[in-house]
Amino acid sequence: MTEQIADVGRGISLAYERIGDAGAEPLVLVAGLGQQLHSWPDAFCAKLAGRGYEVVRFDNRDAGRSTHPRFRPPSLVGMLAGRFPAQQYDLTDLAADTIGLFDALDLETAHIAGVSMGGMIAQTVAALYPDRIRTLTSIMSTTGSRLIGRPALSTWRLMGAKPPKSREEAIASAVRMFRHIGSHGFPFDEAFVRELAATGWDRDPTTGGVGRQLAAIMKSGNRTPLLRRITAPTLVIHGDRDRMVHPTGGAATARAIAGARLETVPGMGHDLPEGAWPTILDLIDEHARSSDVPAS
Repeated sequence: MTEQIADVGRGISLAYERIGDAGAEPLVLVAGLGQQLHSWPDAFCAKLAGRGYEVVRFDNRDAGRSTHPRFRPPSLVGMLAGRFPAQQYDLTDLAADTIGLFDALDLETAHIAGVSMGGMIAQTVAALYPDRIRTLTSIMSTTGSRLIGRPALSTWRLMGAKPPKSREEAIASAVRMFRHIGSHGFPFDEAFVRELAATGWDRDPTTGGVGRQLAAIMKSGNRTPLLRRITAPTLVIHGDRDRMVHPTGGAATARAIAGARLETVPGMGHDLPEGAWPTILDLIDEHARSSDVPAS
């Protein structure tokens, strides 16, 4: 798992890792809001690689060691009012970054799976670049409609907290957030959350990227009409105890995409608890193997 940097065009570089045998079927994993490539756990990725995939995980723009724009993120009030800086990107830009990574890695086609905002990016890639996607798996994500998939009020309060100013504050903030939005039907792995946050701070101690990524989601608005253009075989996975993206978001995603299949994981919240890995791994693997189109 050697980290590398790829120029994906338009002045953007993305940090990425390839896990598994070169030449195996490529499976690209897209991280969520404010998350870095290691939010897809090492052991989870290794298990996917063990099933015959070359796994690619990466830092989105404005996260980790990928390119961070320098403009000030808009305020939440500004986002809700539809006021964005001229430089503000949206999900189509993040999708173009992802396809730029495909090109840099010589991936003609690949399976793609995304979590939360990563699911939104993966959906957008599948809609705008249909010839590049073999299968789509959208996990704990939504359509962008303000009527569904909304965070719980208690989650909004936590999201409004001041950003951390130190490694210790970042760790404490992550533990507090994931105790709230995590999978209450599975054991809470505080040690893993602390390690995830510490590694994240060490790789990228900046905080402005979260606001700019959130603005990208808000600027993109309701993507339901776009999702109707998706032709790739689509699997939607959602937990029934998600306080960040209400399960209505997953249901709406499945309704918007022709032929999509919705799978609900009992007890799962807005994370990837190890206890749910066997189910999630089986679902992703079986879905990917259901495709008749050879990956390149």
